[in-house]
Amino acid sequence: MAQHKEPTKQQKQKNNFGKYVKTMWITYCITLSAVVLFFMFLSFGWLGFMPSFEQLENPNSNLASEVLADDGQLLGYIGIQNRTNVEYKDLPDNLVNALKATEDVRFENHSGIDYRSLCRVLFKTILGGRHSSGGGSTITQQLAKNLFPRETRGMFATPYYKLKEWVVAVKLERRYSKQEIISMYFNTVDFGSNSFGIKTASHTFFGKIPRELSVEESAVLVGLLKAPTTYNPVRRTEKSTQRRNTVLSQMHKYNFIDGDTYNKAVASKLVTNYNPQTQDEGIATYFREKVRLFMNKWCKTHYKNNGEPYDVYRDGLKIYTTLNYDMQKNAEESVREHFTELQKAFFAQTRGRANGPFTGISKENIEKYYNQAMLTSDRYRKLTEAGMSEKEIRKEFNTPVEMTIFDWNGVKDTVMTPMDSIKYYKYFLNTGMVSVEPQTGQIKVYVGGINYKYFKFDNATLGRRQIGSTFKPFIYAAAMRDSGIEPCFQIENSPVTFPDYDDWTPKNSNHAREGEVVNLKWALANSVNYVSAALMKDYTTPQSVINLVRAMGITDPIQPVPSICLGTPDLTVWEMAAAMATFVNQGLHKEPIFITKITDNKGIVLETFTSKSNSALDERTAYLVVDLMKGVVDGGTGSRLRYKYSVKSIIAGKTGTTDNNSDGWFIGLNPKLATAIWVGGEYRSIHFNSMTWGQGAAMALPIYGYFMNKCESNPHIGFYKGNFVRPSGVGFNDDCTAWDKPTDRVSDTVRVSSSFSEYDKAW
Repeated sequence: MAQHKEPTKQQKQKNNFGKYVKTMWITYCITLSAVVLFFMFLSFGWLGFMPSFEQLENPNSNLASEVLADDGQLLGYIGIQNRTNVEYKDLPDNLVNALKATEDVRFENHSGIDYRSLCRVLFKTILGGRHSSGGGSTITQQLAKNLFPRETRGMFATPYYKLKEWVVAVKLERRYSKQEIISMYFNTVDFGSNSFGIKTASHTFFGKIPRELSVEESAVLVGLLKAPTTYNPVRRTEKSTQRRNTVLSQMHKYNFIDGDTYNKAVASKLVTNYNPQTQDEGIATYFREKVRLFMNKWCKTHYKNNGEPYDVYRDGLKIYTTLNYDMQKNAEESVREHFTELQKAFFAQTRGRANGPFTGISKENIEKYYNQAMLTSDRYRKLTEAGMSEKEIRKEFNTPVEMTIFDWNGVKDTVMTPMDSIKYYKYFLNTGMVSVEPQTGQIKVYVGGINYKYFKFDNATLGRRQIGSTFKPFIYAAAMRDSGIEPCFQIENSPVTFPDYDDWTPKNSNHAREGEVVNLKWALANSVNYVSAALMKDYTTPQSVINLVRAMGITDPIQPVPSICLGTPDLTVWEMAAAMATFVNQGLHKEPIFITKITDNKGIVLETFTSKSNSALDERTAYLVVDLMKGVVDGGTGSRLRYKYSVKSIIAGKTGTTDNNSDGWFIGLNPKLATAIWVGGEYRSIHFNSMTWGQGAAMALPIYGYFMNKCESNPHIGFYKGNFVRPSGVGFNDDCTAWDKPTDRVSDTVRVSSSFSEYDKAW
């Protein structure tokens, strides 16, 4: 029997090594299989949500809709996030290079994962503890994180999401080109200040579109990505400058910019042009709110291909409006320029009075106004929703708190009770201004108030106020149309009585040329009430006037009574601008429009808008009214446009002031632009006590004067300075022999006698 031999030491070592190798291979294969299976399961979405190719193609990024001016300039956004997309061709090289130099210098050479960066993170950051050595995420990985944010946090969640982002990054690299990934990245990142995406950020911080960014500005925006709050260029200029210079240093290090460019850039001062994109701030705030409300209704009746209604807050629609950017900016600046002086005068006249800004009403009614303001305030609504009792709420309203209040010299931080803030805001006069292009009906200027953040009510379309003498051109138009009289027609400047209306006899606001025979041109220029009443009584009728203004687009209620000859109806600024534009457009009324077209986020037109028109007045009469109104500016109640504001253009106009100086109006007509302006307090009992500041020529006309000066001097607008079109075959003597040039001291105030009060109750 053979004897069993024990294995030698060498054989044992060989067998052990074989087992070790076998174990290593098995471990390797199992590990590799596990990793492969893990990434496969991860890719298939079996270990949690994983975006499909369709979702990669159309990520849910909540695209805000853009509101654009008539030349394509951005007015603002409507959306949950201020985010709109930009294509790669619209990105400047410096911006792209700044991103690569700072975040992923080997971007062009990897397929979504940079293994060299991962090794650096492992050995330098994790093992070596050098946290300043940088991260390992590529631009593509960061894009994956932006498109599909992490849903949970925790010790195990972070590595899971990191691996998931690797998979998404690889998918993105296979699906898109490098340029597309760069543009997608810039479209999804948050730059702070409610700016999502490079297009919004460029406009917010520098007032530019991306392609206009300089190398320094590009470096500022890329630097913001590290920490938007810490490196905000407006609030933390010094830190932002340091971060900008770091980005520039990286660009120089990797030869994206040369030494001279680098030295000039780091030595330059950081200058911003801050345009915060919120509904309360920016240009045309009231107009943008009007657009938003319109789009809310529009979306309910317009559907996408999948059958869902459009969402103006998420679908990235482009809304092309009629508003002229430069004119709108001029109008808002003109309001600010005039109101700084006007409000100062009103404060001086009303501050310290027992009844505050109110005149002629009881303290009981004043308290009702204050109480109503409290009940409709956001603070009251929030306290009610919080479950507080009425007693507790009133206590809150009478407890001092820190707050920011509006002031024409800049917002102020102060401490006062909410009720005192309500009383404070009642002192402020407000305004509405609308300009329409007569030939198209397009709204070119829209100012709904002095500051949307603090005064939400839109005076341009929601505020119906007594129109005063600016209604008189409609009276003259109806009289000339119905009776064939002309601007030089002679009429007696004497009292007129209406026997069928309690012997109502209107009064003139002054005694200039009373008892004399005057012509219509002089009478309208001086806003003579006697003549307006005579025209109503003998040359037209209240119903005829109403029929005329209805054809000119005015739909607000008007009673067919003689007092409308003095401007007793309550009308809106919007309707007055569109109606007056009819005179300029040879009697053809164009329905006002404020949107020309709406497209989806890919530029496909969803709907276009054009103005409807109707013939409201014959062109001869329309021109005669314009000629009459030219006299208002060239020698009547609007003459300060010439001697004080030096307006050079050919202008027709009409001032208007209601009783007690409650409402000040001015209508300004240019051959290419019709403008209506109203100024007044929130209530009619809030007004100036004298004609010095209280008449339309002092309250509303100056806004138009400043506005015209700015438009005339702006070559980009190309403001029309020609004459009104005179219809062929229209011949008359507009150089009236009875013309006497009046002074600027005349008034256009409406004086309605107490005997006619029963007819005023409806208005």
